[in-house]
Amino acid sequence: MAPILQRKCRLQHLCEISKREQKQVLAKALAGILWAAGAAQKATICLVTEDTYVASTPDYSRDDFTERLQLFEFLEKEATEKFIYDHLPCFKGEGSHGVILFLYSLLFSRTFERLQNDLDVTTTHLLQPSAGGFLCRQAVLNMILTGRASPNVFNGCQKGSFQEVLRGVLARSDVGYLQWGKDASEGDRLSQVGSMLKTPKLPIWLCNINGNYSILFSTNRQLLSDWKMERLFDLYFYSGQPSQKKPGRLTIDTHSHHWEKDQHEDKHGAERWFSPVEMIIRTKWTEATINWNGTVCFF
Repeated sequence: MAPILQRKCRLQHLCEISKREQKQVLAKALAGILWAAGAAQKATICLVTEDTYVASTPDYSRDDFTERLQLFEFLEKEATEKFIYDHLPCFKGEGSHGVILFLYSLLFSRTFERLQNDLDVTTTHLLQPSAGGFLCRQAVLNMILTGRASPNVFNGCQKGSFQEVLRGVLARSDVGYLQWGKDASEGDRLSQVGSMLKTPKLPIWLCNINGNYSILFSTNRQLLSDWKMERLFDLYFYSGQPSQKKPGRLTIDTHSHHWEKDQHEDKHGAERWFSPVEMIIRTKWTEATINWNGTVCFF
């Protein structure tokens, strides 16, 4: 019972941090992302002001937003954190366009020179149109996770079909990345997530399931540093959907492979169905058995 109580207390503590602590953690996370993008040398933060800094020209159409941006540069990570903490309403307030502001801050922190070196022939734009809006391409996600705008999810660099250099992830990051799609081809080596993203420094993963994003995490910080921990452990899954009131707890067993013999047959002889959440977990732990602990499979 003791490990169970300890496990519950750890998760309960995460759910009960104060509003002030939430703001501090958010500011620290945002500052850390910008600082990594700036190669741990400088961070740039964009805020909207009342003044206009860019005049309209025949080649530029005003949007009453971009022309009012002011850039603030910081040479210390702690100063970056404090500035973001003091200006959090600019990023999370109603109608603040905080996501766009943070994207601008990310790009200016990375600098256009570094961006050109990060990208390859597969990525000429960082955003792609989708359903009347825009989606971030993989290079933006990787820049948030690793500090580099690597366009691909594999490790290092590889050669494309025309011998062009394709750039992937060069180092482990604090937060990892997993992806699974029902139409993905297992034989496509360029779309397979490499170990740099699969094995982050912390047991937290951004998950891309059929283009929808969610989070998997463990409360055990030692999970990825001791192979014995990966025999039987809990992961928490959070989709961010309003219908999910709390993270779902999944128990992962990497040494019990009874699911393989049942993969094609259940007790009625029909093909067994696996949740997309189970499938994305198995991109990291290939033959794992996943117990939903009484929770109805969702997502």
